[in-house]
Amino acid sequence: MPAQPLTARSSAPAAHAVTVYAADGLRVLSGANAGDPLPAPVDSIHGDYYRLAEDAAPITLMLDLEAGRLADGCAFGGAGDTVQLQGRLSLMAPDGDLVEVLVLAITGARVALPLSPLRAKLTYTLIATDDAPGPIRLADVVAGAFARGTRIALADGRQLPVEDLQPGDVVITRDHAAQPLRWKGAVTLRAEGGFAPVVVLPGVMGNPGPLSVSPYHRLFLYRRDARALAGAAELLVQARHLVDDATILRREGGFVEYFSLVFDAHEVIYAEGVPCESLMVCPSVLTRLPEDLAAPLRDAFPGLSQRLHTGADLRPELVSRLRDRPSALRA
Repeated sequence: MPAQPLTARSSAPAAHAVTVYAADGLRVLSGANAGDPLPAPVDSIHGDYYRLAEDAAPITLMLDLEAGRLADGCAFGGAGDTVQLQGRLSLMAPDGDLVEVLVLAITGARVALPLSPLRAKLTYTLIATDDAPGPIRLADVVAGAFARGTRIALADGRQLPVEDLQPGDVVITRDHAAQPLRWKGAVTLRAEGGFAPVVVLPGVMGNPGPLSVSPYHRLFLYRRDARALAGAAELLVQARHLVDDATILRREGGFVEYFSLVFDAHEVIYAEGVPCESLMVCPSVLTRLPEDLAAPLRDAFPGLSQRLHTGADLRPELVSRLRDRPSALRA
């Protein structure tokens, strides 16, 4: 099947920064295509094992999404080079983490664009391919996003659905008391793979209703008994690392509407009574947002680079160890 032109659903005419890897950096470790650099999705074989080379250097591309071409400022190729979407690979890590990878062709060279982080030294299994994924945006990883219906605690005691919040509404924060909301963005995505929301069932973390967030959204946990393992009692844990398929689930199917909230600082706010992060505004986050979220956010906060909240960003390998301790990861 011929490669498809790269397109975007947003009308914002802006170059979009993404991180890719050359085909040599993501090789087939074993299987039918053993030893080959990243093959086209149409030539990929389910069950093959892939690994990101330890010395694989990330490459920054500036993409003109409307034109399907490279823009100025790329570390690979030249301005005006055509970018084609050959398809999508779904790779699964040993711990069950699913990473979707877009395969792009740029003037004859093939590159891999992970939609969530690929980790070196891990062996990924190819579980699905799609050589006709249709028009999709390149950076649909949304950090710090709440699904429609999630109630946010306001300073006056009200619990307001996130979709009803407006800039200027005063929200209660854990560290800085009442703070006005500066910006809210929304995006609708297919609730599949790495984009499917994580749902904390009612009562699991003291939440009266279900809490539904994007998988890379970090929840704030305070655990004194975690200090020995994590080096801190205040923890920020990505929702995807808390999934146990019993009380905290991944919910796939259909579409999900995510809302991102921005304050003057990276805050911990209360969603369904559970402390969760706001969207942190900094260059590395902006380049991973859908362009229809990133463009207005750049306009609203030019040059703003917030610092991560002081809570320790918990490494995934520590989550399972903390789970072995009673109540270590529950409110």
